[in-house]
Amino acid sequence: MTVRGDGGSDPAGKPGKILAVGVNCADHAAETGWAVTAAPNIFLKAPSAVIGDRQAIVLPAESVRVEHEAELAVVIGRRLRRASVRQAWEGIAGYCCANDVTARDIQHADGLPDYAKSFDTFCPLGPMTPASRVDPGDLRIECLINGELRQSGRTSNMLTSIADLLVHITAAMTLNPGDVVLTGTPAGAGPLIAGDVVSVRITGLGALTNHVVTERGSESSMKSAGPASCQSS
Repeated sequence: MTVRGDGGSDPAGKPGKILAVGVNCADHAAETGWAVTAAPNIFLKAPSAVIGDRQAIVLPAESVRVEHEAELAVVIGRRLRRASVRQAWEGIAGYCCANDVTARDIQHADGLPDYAKSFDTFCPLGPMTPASRVDPGDLRIECLINGELRQSGRTSNMLTSIADLLVHITAAMTLNPGDVVLTGTPAGAGPLIAGDVVSVRITGLGALTNHVVTERGSESSMKSAGPASCQSS
């Protein structure tokens, strides 16, 4: 990521890896009824899914239920392998708003999140703010659709803290500079349809805004998708 003069930065290239954690916010676990595991539920998201602020989220023809998930993203600044808690904090370059866009129907059919969360354009990332300017302990995370508040939570409700996530991840794999870790979504994840404008806002990090479009031939099926209970990771 490239640091800007205002202290933020814009995505530059693709991360080597994007990792994410399922059901890491207490209110989200409560609304879905999904079991909370003893260890964080880690999965991978394809780097080719990354887009930036003001770019379009494309609804694929393969899905009739695409949902938003507002999240805090951690950008890695130094190589981490079997990191301690202290090394984990020291290895963070910065933070940004993220949207862990998910084809929910595909996720439910597969029973696994990776494919459903890795369609092109399914990982919007906002400008990075350096870690030295952010205290991530109790940030408010919000998602608005066409100006209407859909999600609102706080990082203090995370079931596994940021540092503990990095400790857990690096017990298995090396995190390199530029890698991104998505830290979990609060309650309220819900559907996106063509024409929506979705904004993720996090205290001190500004906003990430994307408009939603459809691939040719998929618009009618997306608009016919009715509301359903929110069950997401």
